[in-house]
Amino acid sequence: KALAERALNAEMDFHLGDEAEADNTRNGYGRKTVSTATGKIEIDVPRDRAGSFDPQLIAKYQRRFPGFDDKIISMYARGMSTREIAEHLREIYGMDASADLISTITDAVLDEVSAWQQRPLDPVYPLVFFDAIRVKIRDEGLVRNKAIHIALGVMAGGTKVVLGMWIEQNEGAKFWLRVMNELKNRGVEDILLAVVDGLKGFPEAITAVFPETIVQTCIVHLLRKSM
Repeated sequence: KALAERALNAEMDFHLGDEAEADNTRNGYGRKTVSTATGKIEIDVPRDRAGSFDPQLIAKYQRRFPGFDDKIISMYARGMSTREIAEHLREIYGMDASADLISTITDAVLDEVSAWQQRPLDPVYPLVFFDAIRVKIRDEGLVRNKAIHIALGVMAGGTKVVLGMWIEQNEGAKFWLRVMNELKNRGVEDILLAVVDGLKGFPEAITAVFPETIVQTCIVHLLRKSM
C-alpha cells in the first residue's frame, strides 16, 4: 500500500511538471478500494484541480490489480538493485511509459523501500518464522525465479509483522548470521521461538546473536527430509 501510494504521488509530480499543466495543482486525495490476489486494500490516490491526472499504475476506473502482491512485495526485499527495481516498474507500467516517468517513480520507490528496510523493530518477538517465497523478477531483460527470504514475526496478540525480506543467491549460515545481526541492529533484543527450515548451521546462526532463542525446525521441512 505505502509503496503503491508513493508511486502514485511520483506520477502526480511528473504530471504536474509538464508545461501544459503549469497552472494545475494538487487537490488532495481520493480513496480507492482495489482487489488483489490476497484481498482488498484501500489506496489514497492523489487528485489535481484540473482533473487531468489519469494514473497509470491504477487507472481511474480500475478495481482489480492482478499480480499486485508479487510485483510490489518483491521490491521491498534487500538485495534488489536499482536497475532491477527500474525494470520491475517498467514491467508494471508497460512499454508506453516514458524513461523519465520510470526514473521519477524509481527514485520515489527507492526512498520508500529504504525507509521500510531500516525501520526500527520491537525489542522482543514471541515467534518468528524464517522462510522463503519464490517470485518472478525481471533481470537484464529476462524474467527469473528468485527466492525472497522472509522473517515473519508473530506478536503476542497474534498480529503478523514482516520484519524484513532479503534476496540472496546462495542461502547459507553466513547469510542468516548477517540477517540476525541486521535484526539486532534494528532493535531486536530477543526472539523467544524461531521456526526454520532444515538448513545446516541455521540454528547456530540464530543463537550466535540471540543465545536464549529456542529454535524449532518447521514440521513441513522435517517431513520432507524424512521422505
